[in-house]
Amino acid sequence: METASSDMKNFYRQRKSNRGGITKSSSKSTSKSKKKLPKHAIGSDITQPMTLISHGAPDLQDDYDKHEEVLRQFDMNMAYGPCLGMTRLARWERAQRLGLNPPEEIECLLKGGKVNSDCLWDGRV
Repeated sequence: METASSDMKNFYRQRKSNRGGITKSSSKSTSKSKKKLPKHAIGSDITQPMTLISHGAPDLQDDYDKHEEVLRQFDMNMAYGPCLGMTRLARWERAQRLGLNPPEEIECLLKGGKVNSDCLWDGRV
């Protein structure tokens, strides 16, 4: 059995080559000195990639008021059931029928008509 085993080891033996690959640098001075990273590099203080910043401010924040923020929190609260495929008002009414006690403030905002009636995820998923 040893001969079969040794034949197998020789057959699948790994061979190292010196062609290409990663090599260690010979100068020790480059390892001691720190290279300055560009602003968009990983590990820098900036969290947003340069493509997401226009006019000096991140583009990720949409323009919406405090009422829209309250409605978005309502959309993300799963205590009132799923929100996909229905308007915010229909979701509020369903939660009311099921006895989930949704906030009255949401109903006032939705019936006021000055806010978007579609849920946060509408058209995104």
